[in-house]
Amino acid sequence: MDADSDVALDILITNVVCVFRTRCHLNLRKIALEGANVIYKRDVGESVVDLAACTVSYGPRCRLTRVTGGLLSLNRSEEEAKFGARRLARSLQKLGFQVIFTDFKVVNVLAVCNMPFEIRLPEFTKNNRPHASYEPELHPAVCYRIKSLRATLQIFSTGSITVTGPNVKAVATAVEQIYPFVFESRKEIL
Repeated sequence: MDADSDVALDILITNVVCVFRTRCHLNLRKIALEGANVIYKRDVGESVVDLAACTVSYGPRCRLTRVTGGLLSLNRSEEEAKFGARRLARSLQKLGFQVIFTDFKVVNVLAVCNMPFEIRLPEFTKNNRPHASYEPELHPAVCYRIKSLRATLQIFSTGSITVTGPNVKAVATAVEQIYPFVFESRKEIL
């Protein structure tokens, strides 16, 4: 096994956050009173619509949050995020709002990847000092930032890597870029 060999790593997308605009004023109180599966948090100024409760056998499981600055959608993939956002826009139209679905954008993707080996974190941090920081008293993982991709990786000694990036492509590229570095610091099996 060497760093140049093609190793198939499974990247599991756990969360996708997107924003979009409705181009109309939304009365959160009306949405809370007349909408289904809605939680209204008056003190925070947001309304949470849990579409997972109303998806029986069709569509993605997602949670949409209406905050003052726009709408957020939390999902498992970029396609599900757009589909869930459009479903929310349609349900708001049924409540009587003049919603126009615009400016859809994925802003954050969270993924997990497991390496087929364990990693020596102090050695990894020492070899990658400007980009990696490790404070074992504060957090059990190394924080590795790739500024060109705007991605942050949390690398654990078990070989588990949590990646946060602006889109799925950046997350996949970050895992490809980090693999040779973590391979150098892998724990040898006796």
